Amino acid sequence: MKTERLYAITLYLLNHGRTSAAELADYFEVSTRTIQRDIDSLCLAGIPVIATAGAMGGYELSDRYQLDKNFATPKDYACLLTALHGLISATCDPKAKQLLEKVLPLSESAETGMILDFSILREGDENILQLLQTAIAKKHAVTFSYTNNNNQTRLHCVEPIAVLYRWYAWYLLAYSMEKNDYRTYKMVRMREVALTSQPFTQEHAAADVILKEKDRNDSRQYTQILLKCQESAKMRVIEYLKGTVLATNPDGSLLIKAAVVENEHLWLGTLLALGDAVEILSPEHVRTRLFTSAEKIVALYSKEL
Repeated sequence: MKTERLYAITLYLLNHGRTSAAELADYFEVSTRTIQRDIDSLCLAGIPVIATAGAMGGYELSDRYQLDKNFATPKDYACLLTALHGLISATCDPKAKQLLEKVLPLSESAETGMILDFSILREGDENILQLLQTAIAKKHAVTFSYTNNNNQTRLHCVEPIAVLYRWYAWYLLAYSMEKNDYRTYKMVRMREVALTSQPFTQEHAAADVILKEKDRNDSRQYTQILLKCQESAKMRVIEYLKGTVLATNPDGSLLIKAAVVENEHLWLGTLLALGDAVEILSPEHVRTRLFTSAEKIVALYSKEL
């Protein structure tokens, strides 16, 4: 732990210049006395730390001090910076912030011409995200109440493997002891998340290995739908339903196919929102489902007319 902190202090001084002992103590959450001992250790190790007394004083590194940059190019470091900024914008992960401090002095002025701003991904779930990451690191089970697609709510106790962002939402990949299987839980549906003192019951494979296996054995029921789409709605169908244009009809409308998950509702809401700009041609049961939903909406608002 001390060795890691010594390296981190070196990086911090390299990136921020002259810094007081109080500022360093606050940043690394230790006492000023500990910082003073760390500075002494750095000096003994040959790191050229300069101490300046007075109100504007503090610690800084000699201008001659540089980190070894040989194992990657400035362009490589610029790519790392871009990815790290994106990760921090999405999660505010303190570990990612510390890694950013390590990469900053190695990136020079190279840029990728790309900004990854994922701040919208926070969804107000930062505390849950951090709690789950803590549980994953400690290898302890978590409990939470969960509401599924059928609006059924019940308590779950699982062993968290990883948090992931896909399908426009955060999910928890976890092992369910009750089901003896790996499941994904949509984070926005999780409530009363709590870290337990219960350690994992077994060793688990790497998260990416588990996820690939789950994807190969996807049990969700997909339905292929065929749409007649007006040009004005084309991009929305492609964007929100991942539609593929098959042909252009003589009247200028488009024939588009898409795959939807039967027991999910977002795609149905999208079709309703598109109104008369899109018509479902097949299958018939999806046409009926959309028609029934539209009838209920009309009936609801007709009461007020």
